[in-house]
Amino acid sequence: MLRKILTQAPSRRLISSGFPPLFTKSTISPFSSVSSSPEPPSSESNTVEQPGTTISVDRSALYNPPDHSHESTPDSELVKHLKSVIKFRGGPISVAEYMEEVLTNPKAGFYMNRDVFGAQGDFITSPEVSQMFGEMIGVWTVCLWEQMGRPQRVNLVELGPGRGTLMADLLRGTSKFRNFTESLHIHLVECSPALQKLQHQNLKCTDESSSEKQAISSLAGTPVHWHATLEEVPSGVPTLIIAHEFYDALPVHQFQKTSRGWCEKMVDIGEDSKFRFVLSPQPTPAALYLMKRCIWATPEEREKLEHVEISPKSMDLTQEMAKRIGSDGGGALIIDYGMNAIISDSLQAIRKHKFVNILDDPGSADLSAYVDFPSIKHSAEEASENVSVHGPMTQSQFLGSLGINFRVDALLQNCNDEQAESLRAGYWQLVGDGEAPFWEGPDEQTPIGMGTRYLATAIVNKNQGIPAPFQ
Repeated sequence: MLRKILTQAPSRRLISSGFPPLFTKSTISPFSSVSSSPEPPSSESNTVEQPGTTISVDRSALYNPPDHSHESTPDSELVKHLKSVIKFRGGPISVAEYMEEVLTNPKAGFYMNRDVFGAQGDFITSPEVSQMFGEMIGVWTVCLWEQMGRPQRVNLVELGPGRGTLMADLLRGTSKFRNFTESLHIHLVECSPALQKLQHQNLKCTDESSSEKQAISSLAGTPVHWHATLEEVPSGVPTLIIAHEFYDALPVHQFQKTSRGWCEKMVDIGEDSKFRFVLSPQPTPAALYLMKRCIWATPEEREKLEHVEISPKSMDLTQEMAKRIGSDGGGALIIDYGMNAIISDSLQAIRKHKFVNILDDPGSADLSAYVDFPSIKHSAEEASENVSVHGPMTQSQFLGSLGINFRVDALLQNCNDEQAESLRAGYWQLVGDGEAPFWEGPDEQTPIGMGTRYLATAIVNKNQGIPAPFQ
């Protein structure tokens, strides 16, 4: 079955969508300052300690953002909104609330009104690198559908589908397996009107009715629905959930250990009317999630902790997914950059493929944080006794075990030299580690592998056994 899918899948394109700039999300690992005032990244090499691991961070080639300008400049609408919230509250807001407003404010949020993906955007994701990524996700969904007993009706849900590239490649790759595609009802969880339009176009949708939230994708004849949240997706039928680079954008709370105990890091307005970090003078509601996360940590991890980053929304979302999978059947695949350990301080900002200060010009840069994979596991197992959690494994192991090597060989049989070079570059970006050793082009276009920086984990109903390729 796997070999048949890999060799017969139609091709969207034989070349990746242009070589990326120096950065993809996978190459990012500068950790933000944990002091009460923001500091730009150092131009020197640093070593960041995490429980059980050491990450060497080379900042020598990174863009150093300038310090906050003290010149008077007009505030954007989002800055005015954030300042009004802080003044109305009579005190600072959490980093999580700041992050949520910056990314999803209906009028000025980073994701809400424009296309931020690809070489012309702010960062590049795996589906934009090569069609093979979406095809491998298609292999995973078909394999799990087989383990589920080939149900005649399945909800295929993607959280934060970006341009719709992953889903389009998945449908093309599985289009010859009619029993599978005919069972699908696609549900895209997307809050951005601009990205919903792109998804509609890339899935080649035709409107089925007057409803703007339902259409038919001509790629496989499957109905497509749009929702603002996972709660809106109908339950009661087996569900397959894909969350690729979704968890990293969920808001995080940051805590710092002080002489008076754990204090939450907050965003306030300084005397110069600029945003600044401060520490909470008293316990905050998010401290309940901090306590839960510390209980899940090992004694060795807790002993070393000075800073902790937690995502209550990630925990709540995982529990909702687990309850649905436990009752209705199915599974969830989560792929993101993160760690199989508790996270200290990873929040970062990227604008036009460059690192910038988190508090500078909010709404103009992407904010994201490392994903805490043990937190996903514990949250799922706590929510439902009917699910099992598998992984994490590296993206390289995940794609390799599903047969990406066979797929790239099949594509190389039908392409010219230029296309072959592009295919190899895309393949390296998906499964390699560091700079590609075979590259002979311009240094600024050297493919950077994300194969070990991204991790994959799966949550499945226990009745379905262990999903591929976690056996």
